[in-house]
Amino acid sequence: MNKRVVFHLVSYMTFVIGIAIIGCAGVSYYYDEPLAVQMSLVYSGLIAISCAGVAGILTRCDINLSRRDGFGIVTFGWISATIFGSLPYILSGVIPHPVSAMFETMSGFTTTGASVLNDLESIPRGIHFWRALTHWFGGMGVLVLCVAILPFLGVGGMQIYRAEMPGPSKDRLTPRIATTAKLLWGVYALLTMIEVLCLKFAGMGWFDSFCHAFGTMATGGFSTRSASVGAFDSAMIDTILIVFMFLAGVNFSLHYYALTGKPGRYFRDPEFRFYFIFLVCATLFITFNVWLTDGGALSRCFRDSAFTATSIMTTTGFCTADFDQWPNASRLLLVVMMFIGGCAGSTGGGMKVVRVFIMFKKMVREMKLFMRPSAVIQMKLGGKPVEQEVISHIAAFFAIFILIFAIGSFIMTFFTPDLETACSCVIATLGNIGPGLNAVGATQNYSCISPSGQGILIVFMLLGRLELYTVLILFLPGFWKR
Repeated sequence: MNKRVVFHLVSYMTFVIGIAIIGCAGVSYYYDEPLAVQMSLVYSGLIAISCAGVAGILTRCDINLSRRDGFGIVTFGWISATIFGSLPYILSGVIPHPVSAMFETMSGFTTTGASVLNDLESIPRGIHFWRALTHWFGGMGVLVLCVAILPFLGVGGMQIYRAEMPGPSKDRLTPRIATTAKLLWGVYALLTMIEVLCLKFAGMGWFDSFCHAFGTMATGGFSTRSASVGAFDSAMIDTILIVFMFLAGVNFSLHYYALTGKPGRYFRDPEFRFYFIFLVCATLFITFNVWLTDGGALSRCFRDSAFTATSIMTTTGFCTADFDQWPNASRLLLVVMMFIGGCAGSTGGGMKVVRVFIMFKKMVREMKLFMRPSAVIQMKLGGKPVEQEVISHIAAFFAIFILIFAIGSFIMTFFTPDLETACSCVIATLGNIGPGLNAVGATQNYSCISPSGQGILIVFMLLGRLELYTVLILFLPGFWKR
């Protein structure tokens, strides 16, 4: 890895973070918040910009990225963003403990949505806006944004794009990766603005509309209310968020094709079909399971079930109901959905639908071969054969994901009150979902976990967002050789 190139480009990302923080000071000024809050945002931004400037000068060099450099830039870039992004919380006194502040920031950038804050209504709006903005930057990827806006990254930008974008395959919409990054960010921004307008029309104020739209399209889940979206108690708002959470969990390349007059690409895509059918079936199962067990109006059960199922599978984490009180069958299904997550190329977390779908087809193929050992059965996805190398990579990803989940659950038993909390907080952070079960459930948060435990969960959030390999290869000795 070329350390000079890596940290030079990380400095540009840090500069962008600093500018964004100062922009949030403008929001704080607009709402006439205390001068101390405004200055904490200004100082945080200036510190980030100053450090970026010094690092940029000291590491100036020719830009020529290798694959290893791309992984290094993404991993250290996200760590840098988390460190400098935590300054507004610390300097404003909203989250005085550095580890807890980094937990909130990493949760924002990785679009996890796990929070340590209790009384959200008392937090200054400037801090709230920065909190929501970390989601929006992290959803499509801060470094992919840098590839889009910094022309000189166009040559080696593919290395960054591969390391930061989620999913087993990285679709190019155009031959130039910088153009692809611009198109993806353009679609992302367009859908965000449409959602802002829809939420405003449904009765939300402008500030809440922007914050919740940022959280929705990034599949993040940070809300401005302690009771999350349930605080608004609006069927129209719930419906709008369900639609946009669903869209955020879809491969953004399909949205681009739809906007260019090819909406048929949605249902021709096997991953989308699996995602859509599974989500519909899960919603119907949870609806009737809750209705038959707990009673209540069927329409309300359907509304809460549809919202929660979409929120969990897309790894958004918004809540309208305390799903921790639902029947065990529904709770277990939600945990399964946490593992699956959204589609590849979406802003969702988890293992990704396409990986689960391919592994399901692989199991079916193996059972057929068990009955007919001499048969030649080729696996296909969308009418195209799936290479054995791709299947092997996905199987390895599954094994590593489950192993990290198991080890993480064991470690977290020392920091949580019960096994259910330990296991659910690991998958909720590793899958970038946010809420888990019991002590970290829908109506709770992560303030019950000590800073030491939060520090461990920070690592899981980063591993989940960068899909394991990007972070894990840093522990291989060969990675550091030139």
